Amino acid sequence: MSDADYDRLKQRNKAIEDRFSTEKRSDSPSEQIGAPVSEGFDKVRHAQPMLSLGNAFTNEDVIEFDQRIRKFLGVNETAPLRYTAEPKIDGLSLSLRYEDGTLVQAATRGDGEVGENVLANARVISDIPHTLTSVPAIFEVRGEVYMSTADFAALNARQAEIKGKQFANPRNAAAGSLRQLDAVITKSRPLRFFAYAWGEVSEAFAKTQSDAIAALSRFGFQTNPLTTSCDSPDAMIAHYRDIEENRATLGYDIDGVVYKVDDLSLQKRLGFRSTTPRWAIAHKFPAELAWTTLNDIEIQVGRTGALSPVARLSPVTVGGVVVSNATLHNEDYIAGLGGDGAPIREGRDIRVGDWVQVYRAGDVIPKIKDVDPSRRDPTSTPYVFPQICPECGSVALREQGDAVRRCTGGLICPAQLVERLKHFVGRSAFDIEGLGAKQIEQFYADGWIRSPADIFTLQARFGTGLQQLKNREGWGEKSAEKLFSAIAEKRQISFRRVLFALGIRHVGEASAGLIATHYGTWDAMETTLTTATIGQGAAWDDLLGIDGVGAVMATSLITAFQNDNERATIDALIAQLDVQEATAVAVSDSPVAGKTIVFTGTLEKMSRAEAKVRAEALGAKVAGSVSAKTDILVAGPGAGSKAAKAESLGVLTIDEDSWLAMIDGL
Repeated sequence: MSDADYDRLKQRNKAIEDRFSTEKRSDSPSEQIGAPVSEGFDKVRHAQPMLSLGNAFTNEDVIEFDQRIRKFLGVNETAPLRYTAEPKIDGLSLSLRYEDGTLVQAATRGDGEVGENVLANARVISDIPHTLTSVPAIFEVRGEVYMSTADFAALNARQAEIKGKQFANPRNAAAGSLRQLDAVITKSRPLRFFAYAWGEVSEAFAKTQSDAIAALSRFGFQTNPLTTSCDSPDAMIAHYRDIEENRATLGYDIDGVVYKVDDLSLQKRLGFRSTTPRWAIAHKFPAELAWTTLNDIEIQVGRTGALSPVARLSPVTVGGVVVSNATLHNEDYIAGLGGDGAPIREGRDIRVGDWVQVYRAGDVIPKIKDVDPSRRDPTSTPYVFPQICPECGSVALREQGDAVRRCTGGLICPAQLVERLKHFVGRSAFDIEGLGAKQIEQFYADGWIRSPADIFTLQARFGTGLQQLKNREGWGEKSAEKLFSAIAEKRQISFRRVLFALGIRHVGEASAGLIATHYGTWDAMETTLTTATIGQGAAWDDLLGIDGVGAVMATSLITAFQNDNERATIDALIAQLDVQEATAVAVSDSPVAGKTIVFTGTLEKMSRAEAKVRAEALGAKVAGSVSAKTDILVAGPGAGSKAAKAESLGVLTIDEDSWLAMIDGL
């Protein structure tokens, strides 16, 4: 899959998750960055991760971004706060490493942690200097490789003359050209480079984002002349509108404007989420529109049993991309109703055969915006959403408060079981080399793997005898032994990965880590979940005391471990594994490492969000409620019931000044 295809699907997935947050998959691509590196290149581990950006699609999103920044930093609405605004180049991210002024490494973003070594190709791009002067001894410059629209047209014209490959758009052309195994081919392609960021540097070279961009220009890099500084969301939006109006005249593709907090010391305080920085956001341009025919509505069944409708369209080009499928969300959306039950599209429903308006949210996500009833066949009838699972024939129920209808077949539903097995071997779960989605589908179809435990008995069942893995088409003795070895290596595995791999609804990678750290051992968690009563009791309170675990997730966990079929599957798997004990983050010289801390009341010198980040960085666990396991309660004005409970339990209670004194200098 190309980077462009991956990014398009990831953005589409994120938008659906934002609209239907309860349906977010536990293996969501939103928690991942980029894609694995190609086997054709050497791997390069980034000294500092190359993250992606959060997105804004409306003016309100930009205003909310500013408000979130101010809330985190504890800055009021009237205090000055500057941002930079720069065009978001539609190209391929590249990191350039200079040591003592000499270019020694060039790496693509890859999955954010590990990229591809493309140094030979970077050296033939005219915008990339081979040597620098007056720069830090270690200096990583980051930016975007792109191709101008004029150069792209000329390249495709040359390709047509020699009957070569035609590229779909400048971004694909740039990505494909940079990632050639032969640098001679890359040199023949007209690639350019805009510098706009940096990674590891051995010494500070600027105090603000604006100063840093100016420094990059002085060092000899091309920087975007449309980059400016803004002192308010209104100024940011005004610059966005100006760039949007002139978008077609720029000579290169952009898909939005990126806003960044200008002060680098504030960027440091704001820090990062799992895949994105808090101090930056990409304001994407509005979607482009097109009309086409809806030929069919198909139902897909997901890992959680959700019946998801997909529109099959007569292919149409929208924003430079051919679109033939679009999401229809759920049965209410098809009927012309929103999530709150109020009419959308003025109540117009969607039917097979309709003339529909398609758009790509953020220039990426295909959706149906509207329908034209005047062109509707008078004999058409409203779409009837199925109440029977198309995969297994089980009843599909819609629970109160749920936006989707779900198959009740569970493990007898092949769609759910196969998807759960794919999730189980995913990159953030067991990540077994040589056992991916394709192999899972093959083994499932042949009846070789029907549960996670079957993976670990595969060698015993099909390593010898008449039916052997090495005798299957596409396999041999070496490949079979390699797979068996890879499976054996995963018998010893972390608590966090096992819990995430089970695919329990609402339990994502991050929450699995929090739960694992809280309980320490698998047996401790298992005992709690087996004896817990939903909604009451010490075990329930203990589970809710984990920061980030709410009633919905807790209910899902308890239900899974107390369901006979699910528990049998889990127990069979655990019997094959050596689940490692989870340990809390250890921070040397930290007085709070390993302690459980609760923040309550109003903090006056830092926001609650920043206090939580600081505590976790020092190795503490931050809980949402006070219990007997709480070590410290940091109480500001208006602490209320948590302070009273802490006193009754004998929990150490301190104020914000004492908290800051405790972590001073760390």
